[in-house]
Amino acid sequence: DFGDQQRVRYRGRNVVERCFNKLKQWRGIAMRSDKTARNYHAGLCLAATLPWLTSTFSNTA
Repeated sequence: DFGDQQRVRYRGRNVVERCFNKLKQWRGIAMRSDKTARNYHAGLCLAATLPWLTSTFSNTA
């Protein structure tokens, strides 16, 4: 049986895991096709920012 602390940790781990799975949907991120670390980091930031922006501004009237 899970304790309260284990439930909280599991929820947090699940959020992180789903985030990584969403990032892996981007082919360039999953395949690591960029030649330099700087370009890979930029693509990773872009891939992480776009879902955040769409969820933030999709509920505005």
